[in-house]
Amino acid sequence: MPTLETTVHGLKLPNPFVIASGPPGTNGKVIGRAFDEGWGAVVCKTISLDADKVVNVQPRYARLRARQTREIIGWENIELISDRSFEVWLEELEAVKNKYPEKILIASIMEEYCHDAWVEITERCQDVGVDALELNFSCPHGLPERKMGSAMGEDPAMLAEVAGWVNAVAKIPVWAKLTPNVTRIEDPARAALRNGCDGVSAINTIRSVLGVNLETLRPEPQVAGYSTPGGYSGRAVMPIALRMCLEIARVIRDEFPDRTLSGIGGVETGQDAAQFILLGADTVQVCTGVMKFGYQLVTQMCEQLLAFMEQHQFESLEDFQGHSLQYITTHQDLVARQAQARAAEKASDPAMIQADDQWSGDDFVDQSEALARG
Repeated sequence: MPTLETTVHGLKLPNPFVIASGPPGTNGKVIGRAFDEGWGAVVCKTISLDADKVVNVQPRYARLRARQTREIIGWENIELISDRSFEVWLEELEAVKNKYPEKILIASIMEEYCHDAWVEITERCQDVGVDALELNFSCPHGLPERKMGSAMGEDPAMLAEVAGWVNAVAKIPVWAKLTPNVTRIEDPARAALRNGCDGVSAINTIRSVLGVNLETLRPEPQVAGYSTPGGYSGRAVMPIALRMCLEIARVIRDEFPDRTLSGIGGVETGQDAAQFILLGADTVQVCTGVMKFGYQLVTQMCEQLLAFMEQHQFESLEDFQGHSLQYITTHQDLVARQAQARAAEKASDPAMIQADDQWSGDDFVDQSEALARG
């Protein structure tokens, strides 16, 4: 029978499914619930030394639904990091580790561009027993004036400096959570890995405006009639997340073979997770999926991932991790491969020589009409 067990930088996980930093890990109680349901690890909601400056608003979510089924396919939030005090968080993190000593608890931390603040939050979190740290370089909204979140993650030089500060004092594994709101995600990934991070997590939410209410003429979500760009997540972002993960996986494979990748973005099924692992992820994080379906989602995802592995006779995650990277190439190479394939087909079937290159566009028209009919 295949196994979902995996070890990442010495941390033993019963499965690769990790609760991503966000509402599902908003306090010790719900973190414990996630462990009880069987999640491989939990990343707590991002914490900082000074929560007094964090003020959330209501409503702070907006949803994009499929027109016919009304299924939620996209989710926008304007939620900030945790507004609970750092002292309370330290107490709860320590209590969770005391209750679940064998479970993997990861603290997500974020601070201003200040050496002493990053050193303090690193040392105090690891002192209460968390198993690893995830540096939030990726929150897409809120607190940019303090150079926090994506304001830091979009600047590889600043990210590199902060990663160096943390890793100089960290005694536990450190991951950098990267923002997708950049042109080339390989650049911040390299900056993090070159400066001591054991791995990266990607992607965080995509900066977005979900839509405009055509009755009120105001963007959503509305707070006292106004809105602000937020972070987009859910099933709809998975293709973007897969692309960025494969780009990071190539960097890791070629330059940092001992580092790891935690894939994030739209995962709701075991089959979704399999795709991230096939493109190089070691673990897979879920946030919006938990908000949609509940903590029990992990049971179904484990069953689906095991079924996939049995189908292909994979005994472990390592058997197929990164397998599909070999099939990613350049457009120029695709042109050459297509020409070679066509030449081989024509050689075996001379009738194809006359039929080739006589496309009239009818196929495209037929497909477009079918799409228009729904």
